[in-house]
Amino acid sequence: MARLMRTSSASSGMGVADHCTDAFLELQRKKVHRYVVFKIDEKKKEVVVEKTGSPAESYDDFTASLPENDCRYAVYDFDFVTSENCQKSKIFFIAWSPASSRIRAKMLYATSKDRLRRTLEGIHYEIQATDASEMDLEVLRERAH
Repeated sequence: MARLMRTSSASSGMGVADHCTDAFLELQRKKVHRYVVFKIDEKKKEVVVEKTGSPAESYDDFTASLPENDCRYAVYDFDFVTSENCQKSKIFFIAWSPASSRIRAKMLYATSKDRLRRTLEGIHYEIQATDASEMDLEVLRERAH
């Protein structure tokens, strides 16, 4: 019985559109995207893809694609070179919830995050950011090493 209740409370958040998984797999396996930004479509009651970034786009392009006053979810494929001179890649899940966003939006994104996060298998690290300094490129470097 407890298992059923846990499942139903998890589904009280927004659903996840199929194209979210498709875009994530294109980032993860095919390296078609550098990042994917997701938003909640309240009319459809599901998380949808808002934007994808090409592999040539920079981390600055990615952060510029996040709204200043509204919440989003994102995945970012971070490439780096280890101290042993090996090329590596780590996928970060970022829950963007700026302090200036509406309380309703913060609550909606907070209650729906786990469902999306569970759908996207293969994420290495998660960052929750309320301002740009909490997801600075240096933060990603530190976490990835």
